[in-house]
Amino acid sequence: MKSFFGPHRSQCMIAALSCLATMAVAAATPATATETGLERARARGELVAGIKYPVPEYKGGMKFRTAEAIDTELLQDLAQRLQLRVSMVKAEPAKAETALASGKADVVLATVPEGVVLPASITAIPAGYIARPMAIMRSDTDIKSWQQLKGRKVCTSEGGLYVGMLAAKYGAVEQLVRAPADSLLALRIGGCDAAVHDSAMLEELTRLPEWKKFSARLTPGPASTLAFLVPVADKATTAMLKRVSNEWSSSQFPEQLTKKRVRHIAFEVYLDQDVPDCH
Repeated sequence: MKSFFGPHRSQCMIAALSCLATMAVAAATPATATETGLERARARGELVAGIKYPVPEYKGGMKFRTAEAIDTELLQDLAQRLQLRVSMVKAEPAKAETALASGKADVVLATVPEGVVLPASITAIPAGYIARPMAIMRSDTDIKSWQQLKGRKVCTSEGGLYVGMLAAKYGAVEQLVRAPADSLLALRIGGCDAAVHDSAMLEELTRLPEWKKFSARLTPGPASTLAFLVPVADKATTAMLKRVSNEWSSSQFPEQLTKKRVRHIAFEVYLDQDVPDCH
């Protein structure tokens, strides 16, 4: 008796099995190459955003501290508009391309320094917030230039944009603390000669009457723009982010966030200041 599977039938069966195997592998593999960031977020019900410094979770017994950047609040507002949950993952601006290509992040919100050229595969959508490095000191300080920070104690906070730069560029002795309130408190009680944070925050802070004695400043440095980074090919996510950014700009949402955060930071300093200002 001839075998049911003759030569031609065997070849056809092998080809069919190969085709089915290929289809099964394709079905089991996430379509990250074709899915947009927005589609991935909606499919899981959660927007995964890459940022420079995910703020550590608050735990009972800790002093509440307002972080320096507004990126967390911007992303929370974005997720609310999309009716999604949001989670933050660490993604340095230099590694944004990898985070997006791997699907680790649906979008990246990063501060892009002036003059930096992004990879050709990435597009940037400004979020309406521009910052420059700025230093504030006591009004009677003898520090008149950035170069005079050499050998001086300068406070900055975790996740700040200028951590490391002050020591590397100017020879300052950096005092890294948990949050802006801790940095500014150290300045007020004489623990630091200067505090360096972004200009948008410090400009607002020094308008408050209680900061008049600490309003000496150095000329702010080069600008950096807070922007969403997405793959150039992801047109849907790009269009959505442009629309939201325009709405933020029209309502001055970033400016409102900055004013609110400064009030909170100033209050945190007030609550902790249990010794007189250093004279």
